[in-house]
Amino acid sequence: MRDQFLVEVADTSAAELTEQQLTPAAALLELNGFFTAWIESVYHHQVHSETGQTPLARWNDGWDRVGHPPIMATALALTEAFLWSALRTVTKTATVSLHGNTYQVEAALAGRKVELVFSPFNLEVIEVRHDDRSYGHAVPYRITRHTHPKARPETPEPAPAPTTGIAYLQLVADAHHQQVASDDRIGFDALYSRPERHPQPSPEQSSLAERTDDEHSQQVGR
Repeated sequence: MRDQFLVEVADTSAAELTEQQLTPAAALLELNGFFTAWIESVYHHQVHSETGQTPLARWNDGWDRVGHPPIMATALALTEAFLWSALRTVTKTATVSLHGNTYQVEAALAGRKVELVFSPFNLEVIEVRHDDRSYGHAVPYRITRHTHPKARPETPEPAPAPTTGIAYLQLVADAHHQQVASDDRIGFDALYSRPERHPQPSPEQSSLAERTDDEHSQQVGR
């Protein structure tokens, strides 16, 4: 996204938007349109380095045989997926150590090997697990390090890549517009088209209307 999309987005001040006769809301809508076009036309069709699949192919593979959509991970599951863990043997005094820190655990775990589950950026909160069962959080006894030594701090944003010099996002948006208009997906352009105020009736409708008028006239004449 940084190398292909954001690099093509120029910072625009409020004064510049006024010169272009654009409101902030209209500019944001335009930006969202470009981003949607880039996602659907470019990103979803590029092979991901980790999965070995394009995002679109991986999404389609997630549907089961009866058409149920992929099961999305919960926030709790995502948090669990990014936690770190380490195995430690509990001492006779029911303590464990982790990178210079000492923690107190349940006395029943003395002499047993436990799994310490934690965020590498906060070594003060450690969950203790044994035999697939949670024994709650360890009690910090002596803390000398607050983060894991291998936890990488956030690095500053790299310098932006040079722009392509062409209206890349506009080209992507035009291609996306043609793609949407030519396939079987919902034609979003129809949402903005103005229907005829007085559509012409079909021959069948005209004939039915004439018969209805004749019957009504006969009833009135009686």
